[in-house]
Amino acid sequence: MKRREFITLIGGAAAWPLAAHAQQGERMRRIGVLMNTAADDPGAPGRIGALSQGLAELGWTIGRNVRLGYCWYAGNADTARKCAAEIVAPMPDLIVASGTLGVTAVQQVTRSIPLVFTLVSDPVGAGFVSSLAQPGGNVTGFMLYEYSLSGKWLELLKQIAPSMTRAAVLRDQTNPAGIAQFGAIQALAPALGVQVTPINVRDANDIESGIATFTRLANGGLIVTGSAAAGIHHELIAKLAAQYKLPAIYSDRLYVTRGALISYGPDRADSYRRAAAYVDRILKGEKPADLPVQAPTKYELVVNTKTAKALGLAIPPSLLAIADEVIE
Repeated sequence: MKRREFITLIGGAAAWPLAAHAQQGERMRRIGVLMNTAADDPGAPGRIGALSQGLAELGWTIGRNVRLGYCWYAGNADTARKCAAEIVAPMPDLIVASGTLGVTAVQQVTRSIPLVFTLVSDPVGAGFVSSLAQPGGNVTGFMLYEYSLSGKWLELLKQIAPSMTRAAVLRDQTNPAGIAQFGAIQALAPALGVQVTPINVRDANDIESGIATFTRLANGGLIVTGSAAAGIHHELIAKLAAQYKLPAIYSDRLYVTRGALISYGPDRADSYRRAAAYVDRILKGEKPADLPVQAPTKYELVVNTKTAKALGLAIPPSLLAIADEVIE
């Protein structure tokens, strides 16, 4: 799949020609979409589907009165900058950008085209908006989560693996969010009697060598923070966690459906569905400056009891009782 393409159907089965026109009496609106995953990421179809479905429910039909141009940067800052230039070049009516790197890249190219972001952890700290309540400027959107959530990952992992005294934290060191997530985990660690070690997810070698070194000592666990880089290497991370028998917690339920132990985090597809409402309002005349940044409303706790058994762990009944999904 090309980095950038215009689609009419979920899955990109056919592309509308660039010269396509809206039906008589309707104006064709163009939306550039900058995605922080790879096009073949297992979570990608659900996210683009949620955005398209959300727009359709509000009267925006792809190919009739709106066209979406996708570009996938997969957590790579250089690719994000190229994507931003490609998306801005035809001057779309609006841009949807996911991830801190994606929004940063767009802002380096334009500060005038309205932008709705998704999956950004700290829009105020990153300088995208003046405040959550009153964004100002041309940017607004939907947060991934607050940094305080990061400590919850350590807390949940400790509940499942009470003998854990060490935790490796996979984080993207090139992203301010990755640094802040590790900081929140590190702040809570002493109270739980856990020593934390950062492992960078720049490439496969970093991940493999970091985890191999970490597992030389016993009583370890693994926290995979939310980042596009972790998503790219999800198969390798899951393989290493199983190989070294590390209890691991993730921010995305997709890991657990594929055999990981536990996940806790927001419903990412829901963020795109909600973003469609802001796209609709802006295209109809409202300004991003007047639309408050919103936090997630849906969090999911997913547990895989089969994986727990393979690791020799007993999941506390209290945790199973509050889980949104239990995979057996």
